[in-house]
Amino acid sequence: MSQMLGGDGDGQVAVGLRMRAHARGFVAHVRRRNRLPLDFSVASLRVADFMVEGLRKGGAEAPRPDGVLYGLGAYVGEVLVRQAGGAWVEVEGAERELFGQDVGVRMPDGRVWNPLGKVVNRFEAGAEESLQVFYLTLHGRARKGA
Repeated sequence: MSQMLGGDGDGQVAVGLRMRAHARGFVAHVRRRNRLPLDFSVASLRVADFMVEGLRKGGAEAPRPDGVLYGLGAYVGEVLVRQAGGAWVEVEGAERELFGQDVGVRMPDGRVWNPLGKVVNRFEAGAEESLQVFYLTLHGRARKGA
């Protein structure tokens, strides 16, 4: 498995475990407060869009990197991992600078996507940056049954 992820296999596995735990913790927190159907399905990305839109309409300030948007980004990334065959990876150099943080999701075709940044874009730009559309038009995802 570590060869598939590239780089330091143990480090990549640790990144995956950390982000998976963060996504699960976010879902548990949201479920305690609301009855939102966050089940790591593609359809649940519509709920994530709804949550971001609620933050936008609620007049939330610029996003904090460790707040709700980060949790949503971890959730979206985990959907990519579970549904599209991706893997959490630590990014370095130009990718880290471009992403503005240290993790991304590598897809089966080798492309690395930034779900945490995508959630921030959704917050800043609105519905045109839909998280569900992002998934549905994502290059490099594994297609079920293909």
